[in-house]
Amino acid sequence: MIKLKNVYKRLSERDILRGVDLEIETGETLVILGRSGIGKSVTLRHIVGLMQPDAGDVEVLGKNVAHLTPEEQAALRLRVGYLFQDGALLNWLTIGQNVALPLKEHTHLGAHVDIDARVDECLAHVELQDAINKYPNQISGGMRKRAGLARALVLQPEVVLYDEPTSGLDPISSSIINNLIRHLQRTFALTQVVVTHDMNSAYEIADRLALLHNGRIQAIGTPAEFQNSTDAAVDQFTHGKVEGPLSRGADGATPPSGSQTEPNPTNEQERADESRDRTPRAASRSGPEESK
Repeated sequence: MIKLKNVYKRLSERDILRGVDLEIETGETLVILGRSGIGKSVTLRHIVGLMQPDAGDVEVLGKNVAHLTPEEQAALRLRVGYLFQDGALLNWLTIGQNVALPLKEHTHLGAHVDIDARVDECLAHVELQDAINKYPNQISGGMRKRAGLARALVLQPEVVLYDEPTSGLDPISSSIINNLIRHLQRTFALTQVVVTHDMNSAYEIADRLALLHNGRIQAIGTPAEFQNSTDAAVDQFTHGKVEGPLSRGADGATPPSGSQTEPNPTNEQERADESRDRTPRAASRSGPEESK
């Protein structure tokens, strides 16, 4: 389904990915773990085709992303849904209009009522029907993420990528998102890749976990295997220990506090524009709606 073979990427004079090898099986939810700035989001952006590797290969749905024409890349992105950290909703559009946007830009469904029906269906999957006419600033952070997921599902994708889906959410809202991720996988056999550093979420949603460290996959296994691992890096990350191999850089030195190597899109319009180039397959229900 998805394969990264010896992938290298250098950004801002730093080697972010240094030979990543990773295979994601059809229908599984794989969670990528790692410290902030280590390259987790960069890995997602290679999968969706927003970045190209300096070396190595990225294969998605049987296609080598680097070898595709721009038209073929655009067609592939429509089969891959992407949930940004903050949902990347356009503040001047209602929730319903945000969800409908990929349909209006990338498909020809005919009468507007068909688009309305698909939007209603996707909002029902995330239990946001009552928010269809509200604006993003009128709903909670958890609801915005669910609205972003509804938009990611609207083109009925085969793969969904999640960038820190529970970041900034309270425990109840996080549980709602986790339940939804699992429900989507079971109902639609979606292949899902989730980036997070939230171990509670990771254990709840993952079929397998992969720890990214020093630009490579340090360890990969089931939640049970991670919980019982004797690998020093896995033990440090899963238990939040200050001392250990993850506290040292690639040269063995401790990196400066707050160092950041991984770029993240900060412009809301840029993120929203990017989200239009991929978006995807319907899903089903979640938990109760959060209050703002």
